[in-house]
Amino acid sequence: MDEVGEIPPELQSKFLRVLQEKQYERVGEERTRTMNVRIIAATNRNLKKEVEAGRFRQDLYYRLNVFPLEAVPLRKRKEDIPLLAEHFLEQAIRRLSVPKARLTPEQISLLTNCDWPGNVRELQNMIERALILAQNGVLQFDLSKGEVVSAETAPIVAKPQVPGSVLTDIEFRQRERGNVLLALNQTSWKIHGAGGAAELLGLKPTTLISRMKKLGLAKPAKVPA
Repeated sequence: MDEVGEIPPELQSKFLRVLQEKQYERVGEERTRTMNVRIIAATNRNLKKEVEAGRFRQDLYYRLNVFPLEAVPLRKRKEDIPLLAEHFLEQAIRRLSVPKARLTPEQISLLTNCDWPGNVRELQNMIERALILAQNGVLQFDLSKGEVVSAETAPIVAKPQVPGSVLTDIEFRQRERGNVLLALNQTSWKIHGAGGAAELLGLKPTTLISRMKKLGLAKPAKVPA
């Protein structure tokens, strides 16, 4: 049962009876049926706090809380992201019946350093969207759609450029982002005035602020000295 914390109070008592007595009646029937199942319940709410607030029955909480498992958010298990991304890509290629595409090391690095507030589903949706927008097998990731990279953990991609070679859009954006991030870190995220990042980059402060938004750069909670 998904989102068990969303069950309305008037239905919680009925659900409790099903768990305790293993019996239920179908809508419109008078016959009582017996079940023999195991219940796996999931929720993104803190049910203990919901009980304290009076929104969730205490007896139902203890009935469900036999063997609790905490699902770690994707941002805390980033080592899984490359494998998940490859899996979702292959899955989407088969489902959509589109030409094959591949993830570059730079794109894997980009995905690994996203915060993913929507967890696995957000990653899956982003992979599918990139596949739909792919051109000649080249995946297209658009950071302006809300997938923001953590400014504290984002690496600066130092892929050497062969003279005369053309950068893809994602490679160009990563280089630009890395250069801006380097200037911000060197100036302790000072934007305006003498010695600020705008002066270092040769930009107007308003231009730099606009570019930071476009690149998904936000000042971290703790700025390194």
